Amino acid sequence: MNETLTVLLESLVIGGLIGFGASAGVARMFHAPKVQGMGAFRTLGELNACQNDPVAHFSFGLGFLFNAWSSAVGTGALTSDVDHRIVPHWSAAVAMAKNRNLDATLHNPRRMALTGTVVGMLLVTLLNTTAASIPHSLQEVAAQVLGPASEWLINPVMPIIFWMAAVDAGRRTGAWGTVLGGLGHLVMGNAVPGIVLGIVIGKGVDDLGWTKVTKSLAGVVIALFVASTFLRGVDITLLEQMKVHIPHWLTQLHDTTGTKPQ
Repeated sequence: MNETLTVLLESLVIGGLIGFGASAGVARMFHAPKVQGMGAFRTLGELNACQNDPVAHFSFGLGFLFNAWSSAVGTGALTSDVDHRIVPHWSAAVAMAKNRNLDATLHNPRRMALTGTVVGMLLVTLLNTTAASIPHSLQEVAAQVLGPASEWLINPVMPIIFWMAAVDAGRRTGAWGTVLGGLGHLVMGNAVPGIVLGIVIGKGVDDLGWTKVTKSLAGVVIALFVASTFLRGVDITLLEQMKVHIPHWLTQLHDTTGTKPQ
């Protein structure tokens, strides 16, 4: 009983924080670049795809509910679908149930934050309490099935899907996505971030040309990869695998910053 009460109270707090931040952040994205939002571009695109229909928003979020619940049961963790898809869409559905005025609902950070807080509290509490009530033997079975499935989804299914989207977007975008995706896999262990950045750069150059904005974006991305390579110690590992002599100054620099791979 005490354990169930603890899960309930913690779920209410965590769900409220998730709902507040995710819903307010998404609403703020509609006001960019005047203000900075906290949502993801995929969330913004999916919200626009529902065309401000409360039923469509609710159905879209409902489609990811089972996946989120099965993950909570099998792994004990909440997926990104909770804060990127279910909470924002259900908050939008509730906010627009009686009022279709976007300025007062979906585009209003205060309204979305309050609605999202309630939705998040109810959703996370539902996921956690039902997952906690499942016998451990069934949880182990679910984990044995969902664990490998999640790994296959993250690598290689998602990278392949994003890479195909990059190639389909054009020759330049496909080239940037392929190169940065390969670097992303080497540096981060997942090609998706690199492919997404490649798509942004490639489409930006297609639409705007090599302007100051696109050159700055490319420079920032290159600097990001260089920094990630150094901080993760990938440069040392790569030189060791290539049987190349590692400069003494590079070893000292990693020792000083504590980024030398173990």
